[in-house]
Amino acid sequence: MAMVRDGLNDCEISRRTLLPRTTVRDWRHGSRQRTAPPRIDAEILRASLPAKSYCYLLGLYLGDGYVSKEARTWKLRVTLDTAYPGIIDECGAAMEAVFPGKHAHIWARTKANCVDVSTCSNAWPLLLPQHGPGRKHERQIVLEGWQERLLEGCNEEFVRGLIHSDGCRVVANDRGVRSVRYHFSNASTDILSLYCGALDALGIPWTHPSKRDIAVYRKAATRRMDEFVGPKR
Repeated sequence: MAMVRDGLNDCEISRRTLLPRTTVRDWRHGSRQRTAPPRIDAEILRASLPAKSYCYLLGLYLGDGYVSKEARTWKLRVTLDTAYPGIIDECGAAMEAVFPGKHAHIWARTKANCVDVSTCSNAWPLLLPQHGPGRKHERQIVLEGWQERLLEGCNEEFVRGLIHSDGCRVVANDRGVRSVRYHFSNASTDILSLYCGALDALGIPWTHPSKRDIAVYRKAATRRMDEFVGPKR
């Protein structure tokens, strides 16, 4: 703009700055102005969240998700097994429900039987404040107050997301008797505690058979789990 004030024409300014002449022209006439990106209001954003979709997505993220910084935005990526296309679809639908108008992208990995389901938004660090460098079990994972309030009415969706990421439903044969069991495994003691807390809130008894595993095996408890989790699809 200083060159414009000095009387240089668009072609000369383009030669000196290496900018396209059309860009110089637009800036001269004020049709292209640089503006700061709009500030995201975290309170408004969180207040508008669809609680069930968010809590399901939170469970998936804590199991197999990762938030990363891209060139101009942030990306949430959840890695899922191609053997369960229903879970892949449900994950994508949850992402799109959290951010209406955004499309969830599914990328197949070339050397593994899994896909990455992802969406980009500058709001992901605000919605998933548990993100950070390194592995989840090597850092503290604590929910914020607003997340705990959302979970109060959506523990079923949260548990469903955790099972769909790092859990399984097993049908065993105990001396000829069909027996259903649920297992959830994670290296993070904090995430295990969140899972157990959600089960406690739902009145579902659990056991801790190993350092990384939480099991639900009582008949009444597995019938209750089948009401909102069931076999992986």
